[in-house]
Amino acid sequence: MTTNTETTTNTETTTNSTTDTTAIRGSNVQVHYRGTLPDGTEFDNSYTRGEPIAFTVGAGQMIRGFDAAVEGMDVGDTKTVEIPCSEAYGEPNPEANTEIPRNAFPADLELTEGMPVPLRGPQGRPFTGRVSTLTEETVTVDLNHPLAGQDLQFEIELVSVNTTTDDSTTNTITI
Repeated sequence: MTTNTETTTNTETTTNSTTDTTAIRGSNVQVHYRGTLPDGTEFDNSYTRGEPIAFTVGAGQMIRGFDAAVEGMDVGDTKTVEIPCSEAYGEPNPEANTEIPRNAFPADLELTEGMPVPLRGPQGRPFTGRVSTLTEETVTVDLNHPLAGQDLQFEIELVSVNTTTDDSTTNTITI
């Protein structure tokens, strides 16, 4: 098992040789991770949930910096990466707000600034906004990701790599 510390950048590294235990673009992987802010505050932890997260490397399912950090890891490797906000959730967009009529909320719901509000997007996909301003008639909701503008740190452990060979057979390597 190897332990590394690195900072992600916008440059892409290419590895000429890989093994069935190496995460490469297109690999289906499972990783355990612990995410913290620069001050050490933990915001997410797959170990606490007792289940690793699964995704396809390079498919855009994860924030860019996390995806790039996993690429090239071998099963059993752990590393700590610092991901700048530009490679995470980006800077907050000051225009990412929406006004909702206050009567759209249940009358007995006590709304407060900073309160998370469950919403649905145009295709019905759920997401969470945060109340930013309240008036008698409207509620302004900030639609930015709660971690927008934050540099993040992740401790990542590659648990498994699942690759498909040219003859469509699947190889899974798990520790």
